[in-house]
Amino acid sequence: MSMKRAKPLTSGISSALSEHVYVVTPTHPGFDGTPRPERFDTVADLAVAYLDLLDTLDLKGVRVVGNSIGGWIAAEMALRDNHGRIGALTLLNAVGIHAHVKENRVVDPRTLAPAEVSQLSFANAQFRPDFASFSDAQRAAAVANQKTLAVYGGEGFTYDPKLRGRLHRVTVPVLVVWGEEDGIAPLKYGRGYAGSFPDGHFAPIPDAGHFPQIEQMGRTLGAIADFVSAVVKPDASA
Repeated sequence: MSMKRAKPLTSGISSALSEHVYVVTPTHPGFDGTPRPERFDTVADLAVAYLDLLDTLDLKGVRVVGNSIGGWIAAEMALRDNHGRIGALTLLNAVGIHAHVKENRVVDPRTLAPAEVSQLSFANAQFRPDFASFSDAQRAAAVANQKTLAVYGGEGFTYDPKLRGRLHRVTVPVLVVWGEEDGIAPLKYGRGYAGSFPDGHFAPIPDAGHFPQIEQMGRTLGAIADFVSAVVKPDASA
């Protein structure tokens, strides 16, 4: 897998966190021009690949942070962590579970135009990508990334119908951070996600959509810091 620098959706928070802790920001195989091995075609495959990476780096007590599908990957990693590599999870407006109530379900972005997805994803217009300004290369990269995402997402695309029923086996503490204005995955979905973990904690972020780490990075970092100091290592300073 590639170890390229983080892309815009996570680069800001990765940089901020790296001032305090060692940060690893891998690129999903098949994204941003990287090759996707044929054996990599599910979210579970990515989870195993990143656990292998943690084994290679010999890291333990890792706090895995993931946004959207990255949060789904993080949950799958925790379910498969046989070597005690993971110490905690932080899920930022994660997808992956299937809501029982229809109005609480994740919007399928495949049914919408890019501009509609952008409008639903961001509470503040100034953060929405200006697709009209994209170069041909940027458009091609975005299309390629979406095709790769469709492979990993499978038939459900934004969820595994069986994931929620397995999350009771996650033993590490989990923080679910949620932009309150998310038009892709609603607030009630996020609360349900947090409630699916034995040690789940929920932190709503006002004036933010599907990417709270972009629209409200300070509040998002504050929620993570509070979680670490109060839950992950309450006997030590964050």
